[in-house]
Amino acid sequence: SEEFKVKRQRNPIEYMKTRVKSIQSTVEKLSRKGYETSIESIKTNLHDMAGIRVICSYVDDIYAIADMLISQNDITLIEKKDYIKNPKPNGYRSLHIIVEVPVFFSDHIESVKVEVQIRTIAMDFWASLEHKLHYKSNVAKCSLNIKNDLKECADIIAQTDMRMQSIHEIVEKLEDDVELRKIKI
Repeated sequence: SEEFKVKRQRNPIEYMKTRVKSIQSTVEKLSRKGYETSIESIKTNLHDMAGIRVICSYVDDIYAIADMLISQNDITLIEKKDYIKNPKPNGYRSLHIIVEVPVFFSDHIESVKVEVQIRTIAMDFWASLEHKLHYKSNVAKCSLNIKNDLKECADIIAQTDMRMQSIHEIVEKLEDDVELRKIKI
């Protein structure tokens, strides 16, 4: 993100959020999935002990950021789930990649799996509210109307994202045309 601010005309990253899974959440997830509770089990079975959410303005930015990240020689792509091209049934959209990154300790280097979620501002807005409404509220779990409304909102947001992408491309083309005219003059 800092490099984009200095070297590029536009920073595709609006903001980032990070988190490290709590011990309680880790134990609960291992138990829920039927895994033993041990350091080795965590390393083998959990791919989201650390997480980064990257929020972008445009859909194309999502794929550009993912490509830049996985092309780095110290990062290994483990898994990629494209919920933008293949949304979840509830309408959720985001690009998820699991990567392995080196973590430097005082006496050794250890590879750690990290989940990176990359989405637009609109996708993040929807996902945050849907999570609060669906997972934190018993009413939302019971109501088919609410689920249908959330799915409809997700579809509208996806259409809006694509329209904003188109507008952005038109503006960039116009800016390029203006720059070319300046050069010719």
